[in-house]
Amino acid sequence: MQATLNPTLLLVIALAPLVSSIIVGLFGRSIGRSASHWLTTLSVGLSFVLSLIVLNDVINGARFNATIYDWMVVGKLHMEVGFMIDGLSALMMAVVTFVSLAVHIYTIGYMADDDGYQRFFSYISLFTFSMLMLVMSNNMLQLFFGWEAVGLVSYLLIGFWYTRPTAVFANMKAFIVNRVGDFGFILGIGLLAAYTGSLNYTEIFAKGPELALLHLPGTDWMLITVACISLFIGAMGKSAQFPLHVWLPDSMEGPTPISALIHAATMVTAGIFMVARMSPLFELSNTALSFILVIGATTALFMGILGVVQTDIKRVIAYSTLSQLGYMTVALGASAYSVAIFHLMTHAFFKALLFLAAGSVIIGMHHDQDMRHMGGLRKYMPITWITFLIGGLALSGIPPFAGFFSKDSIIEAVHASDLPGAGFAYFAVLSSVFVTALYTFRMYFMVFHGEERFRHVAHDAHGHDHGHDHGHAGAHEPRESPWVVTVPLIMLAIPSVLAGYLFIQPLLYGHFFGNSIFVNAAAHPAMRDLAEHWHGQIQMMIHGLLSMPLWLALAGIATAYYGYMVNLRFPQAVRRMLGPIYTALENNYFFDWFNQNVLASGMRLLGTGLWKGGDVGLIDGLLVNGTARVVGWTARVVRLLQTGYIYYYALAMIAGVVVFMGYFVPGKLLSGWFIR
Repeated sequence: MQATLNPTLLLVIALAPLVSSIIVGLFGRSIGRSASHWLTTLSVGLSFVLSLIVLNDVINGARFNATIYDWMVVGKLHMEVGFMIDGLSALMMAVVTFVSLAVHIYTIGYMADDDGYQRFFSYISLFTFSMLMLVMSNNMLQLFFGWEAVGLVSYLLIGFWYTRPTAVFANMKAFIVNRVGDFGFILGIGLLAAYTGSLNYTEIFAKGPELALLHLPGTDWMLITVACISLFIGAMGKSAQFPLHVWLPDSMEGPTPISALIHAATMVTAGIFMVARMSPLFELSNTALSFILVIGATTALFMGILGVVQTDIKRVIAYSTLSQLGYMTVALGASAYSVAIFHLMTHAFFKALLFLAAGSVIIGMHHDQDMRHMGGLRKYMPITWITFLIGGLALSGIPPFAGFFSKDSIIEAVHASDLPGAGFAYFAVLSSVFVTALYTFRMYFMVFHGEERFRHVAHDAHGHDHGHDHGHAGAHEPRESPWVVTVPLIMLAIPSVLAGYLFIQPLLYGHFFGNSIFVNAAAHPAMRDLAEHWHGQIQMMIHGLLSMPLWLALAGIATAYYGYMVNLRFPQAVRRMLGPIYTALENNYFFDWFNQNVLASGMRLLGTGLWKGGDVGLIDGLLVNGTARVVGWTARVVRLLQTGYIYYYALAMIAGVVVFMGYFVPGKLLSGWFIR
């Protein structure tokens, strides 16, 4: 008999960060800074330890899928709070809590001098709770709650420094773009609820074959295709896929720790997780899978290219996140859901590492984020340097680092796919390997090697990441960050090296996910083909030495080395040669311009028209004020008749009688009266 997990244990995992968030949020000033960070960090640490226990139990066969609380019943529709704990959710719980714990520890050092110290800890703890509720849910309602909760907290964190216009603009941008995606998401949920009569995952999945036979009323569109594409539009917003990607680079306006948390473990990974969780539905629609494949491939290639022209260290990593999310999405489209989750896990480690290492660099550089002002930091910040290099090698897909195993598996899965758009997707992800290595090591060489350019830059004005100096004011040379910053870097560097090698076998070719992920191998053979060619980690690395992705990665590293270490005039020459293309890249393909000047201006123009024409003109002018004018005119007319003189009233009565008789009394009878 299959073992069942303890529901109390699951509640503690989810609620511990929430309780600490509430206490610190309400009473943070009373209990002080030290108590605030200890309380939130220990609560997340508790969730992490318990998540590891749950993960171990799941590996040993334990499962949980039950309702914890009935919130509301509307007709036959049950709205409940419940947990579904299987391989997929257990892995996500462990990843989310581990990265969150590292970020909490890191924040103690990074935000030490910030006035909103307690408020920040409350927010990030609430962020962790929201993501846990999302990944642990067993129904669409709770999924949507967690979905919106991570969006709300991201709004608060991106605009954490709310006195800055750029931060306010960034969090509004994130909020609005995600509302566009969430509109599609809730439409998909509504369609599924309407045709299945349930919000529970298990019940919806059981009716999947029936849904596959239905058409959307009034159209020849398959209902399952419309529902799946609608759900994925929600994922496009949360996971920043083209064209709803525009909010993610601007999220850098928030403090660096939250950049790491958003980009590595929460928010952006929600969309990837959701599609993997809904695999029994997506497997029923090749059209939806092709759509996902093309969108992911477009994001992976074209967003990665933008990273090559960035000068802000955090923005380079932000565009890297966009590209890597594209990789995960491509894997989903190829029905390689387990590979997507595998890359989500490895990416969480090395991307959090890169962000936190970048934050350490920013501290050392007096909060200057411009890479053109850096250089030669290797000898001043050795721990930051080596951990950053580990993260960069993992991101570039160099064996034996974690990113190699997950990225190469995605490329092979796409190559094995026969869906429409798979050819373009394979070209895109293969090309992205070169691009990723180029922008990663461009960043690495500009920051840690070459001329010490910071000696020629005044650091009186801080960069836009922070308003405080952390004790570096007046210093002319960078120095290594304190242990609360470097320890999380080491914590994340270890899985960035080992996670790929250790977990590829059980996650991709073992039975870890079990029934939590469903693949129709007959229709979508990518994973079957990967399994046939799997001969162990060592063989994969040996094969990788002769494969195209590794050589493209090495070519990207070599190009970066030549351009930023050997021939410093080369990047400028390329820039002049590309001309308008480079301008388009610097302006994000003019997406921001289009959104601001066409979509936003158009919506404001429409809103102004509805306001002045509809509200002011029609409702206020015609209906409300017009009614008042009619009443006033009627009153004035009636006032002319109501004079107060008796003879006027007598005359009116006589006239009325005459009219009455003329209308109702027959003419002959009336004439007889007058003859007599």
